[in-house]
Amino acid sequence: MKRLLLLRHAKSGRDDPGLDDRDRPLSERGRNDAPRLGAYMRRKKYLPDLVYCSTARRTVETWELVQPELATVARVEFLPSLYLASAGAMIGIIRGADNAAKTLLVIGHNPGLEECAAELAGQPETPAECETQDIMDEKFPTAALAVLDFDIARWKDVAPDEGRLVNFIRPADLDD
Repeated sequence: MKRLLLLRHAKSGRDDPGLDDRDRPLSERGRNDAPRLGAYMRRKKYLPDLVYCSTARRTVETWELVQPELATVARVEFLPSLYLASAGAMIGIIRGADNAAKTLLVIGHNPGLEECAAELAGQPETPAECETQDIMDEKFPTAALAVLDFDIARWKDVAPDEGRLVNFIRPADLDD
């Protein structure tokens, strides 16, 4: 069994129009949402062994704010290839993950992250799973997290429509 956590970076600022997209920092809302999501992940035991994070400033800052809330140590790799990666590219990166990792967290960007989650999620089997899928399909906002379980032993076996969407959480869903 492998668990994949797909996290879209927290809300970024657009105050400086001259700033390169890779260099945009988190907004105040993003700096508030990221640790709240990290605390939620800790409570739900969504604790990664391995983290793949885009090298964009907003994804790195998201990880830096989520990580202390997890109260666990994970191996982190900052991957330039995750910056604005397509769903297919992300799936390729996921398939290359170290099999020693049971839970992989990928921190990236839309539209690729949202498309990756949609492509990997299989058909919902229960009314609750249908509702979770509908919410994710509606919108994958900043600082949202998709949790997918795969009945596999090796990451290279991750395949479209084979993941079970266990949870989808948005900042608006979190209790304060």
